[in-house]
Amino acid sequence: MAKPDASPQIASAYAYAELGDGRAQHAALAEECALAISYNDLNQAVMMVSPHHLEDFAVGFSLGNGLISSIDDIYDIQLRGLGDSREARLEVSSRAFWAIKQQRRQLAGSSGCGLCGVDALEQALPALQALPGAPLPALQHLSGLRERIGEQQQLARHSGALHAALFIDAAGEIRLCREDIGRHNALDKLIGALARERIDTRGGFALVTSRCSLELLHKAVRAGLGTLVSLSAPTALTVEWARRHRLNLIHLPHHSTPRVYSPAPDEEDRP
Repeated sequence: MAKPDASPQIASAYAYAELGDGRAQHAALAEECALAISYNDLNQAVMMVSPHHLEDFAVGFSLGNGLISSIDDIYDIQLRGLGDSREARLEVSSRAFWAIKQQRRQLAGSSGCGLCGVDALEQALPALQALPGAPLPALQHLSGLRERIGEQQQLARHSGALHAALFIDAAGEIRLCREDIGRHNALDKLIGALARERIDTRGGFALVTSRCSLELLHKAVRAGLGTLVSLSAPTALTVEWARRHRLNLIHLPHHSTPRVYSPAPDEEDRP
């Protein structure tokens, strides 16, 4: 297994000129690269990602998409390439590799046969095992959290245009922050970092700075996270699935009290 990632490097500044003003100015821009992911030399996907914490991403992508069931299924990760073209080559257990090949086989076929459309729906709306349920986080752990998040986002402070996913532990302390151009990628990186560092997630929660969509819920449930907090409101389908799978789902608005969408409030408490 690869060693933990080093601290991300800040992007270089690029020159630009404001329209109507030819004077050169400089601004840092968010970086991205194409990352090819393979398992036992079988190509699986190419993702556009921020080129930081790529080992975390490879692990989190594997767990969050249900390609493996445990980090112990990964025997080794090799990163190759530089610049805008990179590879993550994972060596996985025979059991995990068989499951990956089965999933690929389910998605193969003619686009006109109709059956592959059903398979695609099963991938978009997968059968997930419900969580055991977890207590809601203490209100004081959410108080002032937006400001604390800004302090953790080193890359976004420098260049902007980046999403973040963070883990706040049972004591209310921010333990991890991962950033990426993609909101799904940011959560994958967080899930991977939690798994690689063997952090106990009980009593804590994950937070995403982006819109909370169903795909993010899938990843949180597969990773066994009991609570997911988002800075933007969730979609209706995400709320329904969160309640069905016993995931605590909380929206943290700008200027009001946190809103708990899952678990559902008692009937008598509803307007």
